[in-house]
Amino acid sequence: MSTLFDNGVLWWGLAACGLAQLSKLVIELVLHRRWRPEVLVETGGMPSSHSALLTGTAAGLGWQLGWDDPLFALAATMCFVVLYDASGVRRAAGLTAARVNQLGSDDEQKPLKENLGHTRLEVLVGSVIGPLVALPGLVLVGTPLHLAQALFPALNAGA
Repeated sequence: MSTLFDNGVLWWGLAACGLAQLSKLVIELVLHRRWRPEVLVETGGMPSSHSALLTGTAAGLGWQLGWDDPLFALAATMCFVVLYDASGVRRAAGLTAARVNQLGSDDEQKPLKENLGHTRLEVLVGSVIGPLVALPGLVLVGTPLHLAQALFPALNAGA
């Protein structure tokens, strides 16, 4: 289990995703002046947390393994697929759902979810958040295990 907590790339990628998702709540409060904690689990919106997760993880892999490592190439490729999907395919599906919802329905079906994807700006902002969180985290803090050992020296006895 300690090896899982020693995987800084994973944890800093997740931290970038979490920060992007939390920023949606802040944006909701500041710009729209309303408390909507459900934005923490909704898809779509500013910024793209999936973009932050993937770019943070890819940047962490590049930093740790080297920018010429095949795993970084795989992670970067996955980033391009996810980013394209978020701003292209998923966004188009959301726009289509909005049109279908406008048609109306005779029965009492729930409307289709419209906020599925992201604008290019939302993807771009999420893509910047990822490395801005992951790289300083890896360099300055390390992994959750390193942080826990620094905060609680008794944990070093078991290592």
